[in-house]
Amino acid sequence: MPQAADLSAYNRKRNFDRTAEPAGVVGQKGDRLRFLVQHHRARRDHYDLRLEWNGVLLSWAVPKGPSYNPRDKRLAVRVEDHPLEYRNFEGTIPKGEYGGGTVMLWDEGFWKPLGDVEEDLRKGELKFELDGKRLRGAWVLVRLKAKPGKDADDWLLIKEKDGRERTDDGVAAFDTSVRTGRTMAEIAEGADGKLARNPFSQADVQLARLVDSAPKGDGWVYEVKYDGYRMLAFVEEGSARLVTRNGNDYTDRFPTIAASLAGWADGRAMVLDGELVVADEDGRTDFQALQGYLRNPEGPQPAYLVFDLLALNGEDLRDRPLSERKEVLEALMADAPADVRYSRHVAGRGEDSLHAACGLHLEGIVGKRADAPYRGARNGDWIKLKCGNVQEFVIGGYTQSSKRVRGVSSLLLGHYEHGELEYAGRAGSGLGAAESRELLAAFAGLERTDPPFAQAPKPRAGERVVWLEPKLVAEVKFAEWTQDGLLRHPSYQGLRTDKDPLDVHRETAEAPAAPPQPRKRSERTMEATDKDVRVDGVRITNPGKLLFESPAVTKEDVARYYARAAERMLPYAGGRILSIVRCPRGAASACFFKKHPGADTAGVVAATVPASDGEDEEYFYVDSAVGLVSEAQMDTIEFHVWGSRVDELEHPDMMVFDLDPDKGLELWQVRRGVRDLKGLLDDLGLSSFLKTSGGKGYHVVVPFEPAASWDAFHDFARRIARTMAEKWPDRYTSNVRLAKRNGKIFIDWMRNGRGATSVAPYSLRARPGAPVSMPIAWDELDEIAPDGVTMEVALARMEGGDPWKGFFEVDQALK
Repeated sequence: MPQAADLSAYNRKRNFDRTAEPAGVVGQKGDRLRFLVQHHRARRDHYDLRLEWNGVLLSWAVPKGPSYNPRDKRLAVRVEDHPLEYRNFEGTIPKGEYGGGTVMLWDEGFWKPLGDVEEDLRKGELKFELDGKRLRGAWVLVRLKAKPGKDADDWLLIKEKDGRERTDDGVAAFDTSVRTGRTMAEIAEGADGKLARNPFSQADVQLARLVDSAPKGDGWVYEVKYDGYRMLAFVEEGSARLVTRNGNDYTDRFPTIAASLAGWADGRAMVLDGELVVADEDGRTDFQALQGYLRNPEGPQPAYLVFDLLALNGEDLRDRPLSERKEVLEALMADAPADVRYSRHVAGRGEDSLHAACGLHLEGIVGKRADAPYRGARNGDWIKLKCGNVQEFVIGGYTQSSKRVRGVSSLLLGHYEHGELEYAGRAGSGLGAAESRELLAAFAGLERTDPPFAQAPKPRAGERVVWLEPKLVAEVKFAEWTQDGLLRHPSYQGLRTDKDPLDVHRETAEAPAAPPQPRKRSERTMEATDKDVRVDGVRITNPGKLLFESPAVTKEDVARYYARAAERMLPYAGGRILSIVRCPRGAASACFFKKHPGADTAGVVAATVPASDGEDEEYFYVDSAVGLVSEAQMDTIEFHVWGSRVDELEHPDMMVFDLDPDKGLELWQVRRGVRDLKGLLDDLGLSSFLKTSGGKGYHVVVPFEPAASWDAFHDFARRIARTMAEKWPDRYTSNVRLAKRNGKIFIDWMRNGRGATSVAPYSLRARPGAPVSMPIAWDELDEIAPDGVTMEVALARMEGGDPWKGFFEVDQALK
């Protein structure tokens, strides 16, 4: 059994009020073991070799440093274990502190033991392989016999003969940091890192629309449609990070690709977009082979096929046309390693490209508008044409037959439409023994008693149905859709852990979009477009761009609105995690949600938030009028906020109920619902406030002291909605399913969970007429419609009294 990790000696030797070194906390084991070498110029100049094991870094001080020459038996003194976080430490330790001096990250990578680590440490002979940027191959640590009266734990570090050995030490020329490119002197002086950094650490990926034919004209380029994992690669400071389209970090799943990217970059910073694939014997990308690699990394190896370049050496390239980005990318990748390849394209000739792809039994092609920027949305700039039917489906359950009581006989599949999970059929083909074992392991903990589908399928005779929470996504091939909306001859291909179930919809091919025509603008708009303006110090580019057609509202108008609204808006929208709606081509065109930070922007603050799975996610918030205007400069129209502030992240203080009427209901019925809800809240002794939604209903908002947990907050909101539905069952429902709303108002309580958002007070809505979600007084309910406050009206109202005055002075706790 491994020995318990102990960092007490490390902590005892350091005063963390004075040193920037990380405090000693035992870490969690990753998929691969990391190693590092730090050049440490303290009282004596030396190198520290650190090997990850059992949640800490086993550490040896090597006075002369490592050598590739097996004749060089370098003394290595075993010192106290260090925390895993020490692998990120580079800087200075104050004089007078333990180890005072300069520390450089001289090398880093992964290591693999060549035996039983615990036993080898006891025996005093630890053999291992290093896979770093400077140190590679087999090495051995051999313990020396202790000298009488000496406490030192002395070892020798020796290079093994494996074909990588040299007659010189092979490392003397390396005198800069692998992370920052700095020398020891520059680190001691506190100089900035020399290696370029990326302008953003998160990005929404550009997505393709399914179309039924290739568009006419020469303004398109076409590429093969690959069958793998869509992956963004963030490469900087000597390391690479692989991130899926929904933000999952897959670096540890594909370590060889990450290592190839980091080595090839050689200090350059870049953000790449591509597909991580495994090819079959004929060179076709094969999703099942990729699944096989994840189960057994010893099989066919993956490759990263790169088709776009989003940033290079600190410059954000997303606003440049695709043709320019690909030209730079192709030149950049001229010397790329074999497992990182440039994805070639064909200009024009879409139908010919599709015919050729289908003839080679490929999945299809992707067309991209050559002059388009990269907007991270499904806006029609990218399209896909398929040779057959393959798409993702949500797994809502599985069956077991009398012949297969321990495995999976078939998967019950669905897709989301209008917020409901629609049943799409069952897939039994493609479920071998290995797939069945993998699925049952993935299903653990997801069982539920009722079906997640809006209309659940009936069990067949002699089979057992197990319903599942709709958390997993499967890739499925099928022949066609039946008239009943079910799949014909579906075949399971594998799990898609890179896809969000809520993003899974039935794909329907549409006609390709026509090239965008220039909009007609007024004289004022044309003049404004020619010259940038500044609002609250923020430079507004293309200020005359129309974001709303009728009435005409420009980008400058929106920026000036948020500058004017900031004083009223920031108490409710500032300091809260945001999801924003951006409309690069105006509110009438494709808009998209964004919840992760991009490039550093004035007034926009990145925030690290722990996710439910234990991983950290990057979000952002604004804390000033400059932040609101900066977002407007990026074509943001809507601001949606969490119900808690970042300084009380786990204690919400703003509960929102959205009254969402079914089609055909009259406005008087919606207003009656608002009064009924207020009456119920009054009976509970709760003060509440009213605002328009900018849509069909009103929002009732209840302030609380930030004390209750998210679970308690969410549960209380649900009970309020259920009470409404039970008291007036013919008027209201608390069920999210559209089928349950027939002639009723849905009391939407679901915006009160951790991570859920609601539109902020004073936010514009990306809807015709530029409506505002506007705070109003209770006695204005019969005078103002839910979409009755336009931007112009909102600005005029802000000249008068505040209907929500005292909102945060309300002292009420959740009981």
